[in-house]
Amino acid sequence: MTHINNLESALKQLYFGGNWTGTNVKDSIQDINLLMATKQIEGFNTIAKLVFHINYYVEGILPVFDGGILEIRDKFSFDAPQFNSEEDWNNFKLKVLKNAELLIEKVNALDDDILHQPFVDEKYGNYYRNLNGIIEHTHYHLGQIVILKKFIQNNV
Repeated sequence: MTHINNLESALKQLYFGGNWTGTNVKDSIQDINLLMATKQIEGFNTIAKLVFHINYYVEGILPVFDGGILEIRDKFSFDAPQFNSEEDWNNFKLKVLKNAELLIEKVNALDDDILHQPFVDEKYGNYYRNLNGIIEHTHYHLGQIVILKKFIQNNV
């Protein structure tokens, strides 16, 4: 199995299941309704903001795989839109999963040779660092989402 295959597999499992943690994005956010997603617990981000934050980076790096530029900035990564309806929230959750599928496709199309090449600019590190970073970052925030979800379910 190549390094690319490992990264692709890790992304698939993280978003759609089968990883050793037994937790994935799709199953974790599937039953979160708008009320739960926007419930503010003092001192914590809302689930909606965390889901937005995870997707912000995935969506932001997608253009790079097509020769585009990296336009995202950390300072905007928690600027979630206001979800005005359950439909808005559900459509956003679908968008998150679609972006994950697109990223998995883009990674699958890569050759291992690119992993040590600079990702857009040397200051951002290489492809491997960025893809592995997306995986680690998503796992980190997925843990927060799962904890907040349990807390909200048990205290509402």
